[in-house]
Amino acid sequence: MTTPPEKDLERIAKLETPEQCEIFERNAIRKARSDLAVGARKRALELRALAHGASNQAERECLEAIYAYERVLTEKHKKKTPASRTWQMVKRHGILGAVERAVNRKDKTIGYTALVEMGLEGYAFEAVVLRYPSLFSPEAVKRSQARISERTSN
Repeated sequence: MTTPPEKDLERIAKLETPEQCEIFERNAIRKARSDLAVGARKRALELRALAHGASNQAERECLEAIYAYERVLTEKHKKKTPASRTWQMVKRHGILGAVERAVNRKDKTIGYTALVEMGLEGYAFEAVVLRYPSLFSPEAVKRSQARISERTSN
């Protein structure tokens, strides 16, 4: 996938609400501009995470990952679907604690393949853990490295 031209990136950056992003994305898809659609999708995730109120960049990226996962669920179920269990974990353990717990499960986290298909692979919890390894346990970092290596070698 190619990177959109600078003028298109500026247009995407000016979108102010997730709803505006969704309209822009639909129009981009209609015009066969998947590069713009992915850009608008990412901007919507960014706006949702900013509205949630993260206290630092790592938390913001974890929130973006949850919103990306909700997007996957919504696509899968063809209706708006919240990541209810994930939000319950966030409430109980905090955002970083919830990501730590999700990554440390023995079974793979759900949604990675769908995130890749949507152009959102950087939003997998494992990817966030690898960008901020000092905030997570060595076990979570090791498991994240193994999962991403396994997926990229397939």
